Amino acid sequence: MSGKPFPSSRPSLAPTRTLRPPSDPAQRGRRAILGPLAWHRPLLGMTLAMAVLVVICLVGLVVDPRTLTGAPLWAKPLKFSISVLVYAITLSWLLPFLRRRRLAWWIGTVAIAALAIEMVIIVGTAWAGVTSHFNVSTPLASTLWSVMAFSIVVVWMATLLVAVLLFRADLGHPARSLAIRAGALVAVAGMGLAFLMTGPTAAQLDSFQGIAGAHTIGVPDGGPGLPLLGWSTVAGDLRIPHFVGMHALQAIPLTALLLELLARRIPALAEPGTRLRLIWVVIGLYLGVLALLTGQALAGQSIVQPDVVAVVSAVSLLVAAASAAGGVLWAGQRRARAAFAR
Repeated sequence: MSGKPFPSSRPSLAPTRTLRPPSDPAQRGRRAILGPLAWHRPLLGMTLAMAVLVVICLVGLVVDPRTLTGAPLWAKPLKFSISVLVYAITLSWLLPFLRRRRLAWWIGTVAIAALAIEMVIIVGTAWAGVTSHFNVSTPLASTLWSVMAFSIVVVWMATLLVAVLLFRADLGHPARSLAIRAGALVAVAGMGLAFLMTGPTAAQLDSFQGIAGAHTIGVPDGGPGLPLLGWSTVAGDLRIPHFVGMHALQAIPLTALLLELLARRIPALAEPGTRLRLIWVVIGLYLGVLALLTGQALAGQSIVQPDVVAVVSAVSLLVAAASAAGGVLWAGQRRARAAFAR
């Protein structure tokens, strides 16, 4: 990389040039949603490394029969390698949008260093057959957990900074801009939910066994869970809202991309204002689901055993979102017909 952010040897790939409006509006839309091509190279390298690690973990699941806290030993490294892969490639795409290119490069580089440290500890402890998260049973385990916790905070702060800087970036038309910025902010909130897992539970305080913190609420970690994911099927699990929240960074912008692609075939979506209103509906639905999942987890309620309040809330959210989206599409169709008639 020669130590320089986004090398100047490829000036035609600079974000400011990539985002200049071309003469063809359709081409402008495609180029802007795909973003600059001068992606952050260290993050792309991390993406490739995680892809290799995914394969290694899959092999480990097949050839290594060991388990840890009731789950296959290599399940956690596999989940984290996939998550880091998705995060790294997304951040690599987002950073060149930022106006302050040198700062953007350093944000990505610091984030990748923190993620690399975290992954080394997760894979290393899995190889040794011991837990990485919440483990304070020995001085070495406490040190590793402290380093991991610090790395997580660094990544969270880097993501928060990116989310703030995106409000000054040229992201294209309003629907796309709203989707990317909202996705980043919701992701910051979702990542922050992980901090709820780090405090010792009442049971741990009563009978300390070297573990301080837990994923589940209501029962100790390691009980019955969903295949591979491990999310508890008998108690609340904070990993669920954490997962859903942090992946808003991908889900909401991808929704904007899907709407742009569908706009070529559906006249009601051709108007940018219609897509903007639909993105607002998606954001509202996403926040509602995130709040519902967080409430379930904190109440000690399993996602597969919702109570009446949770079911009614979920149905109400879906009905409200569907009604709002239907109203937006109906109004967009009317405007499209009126424009065609003229």
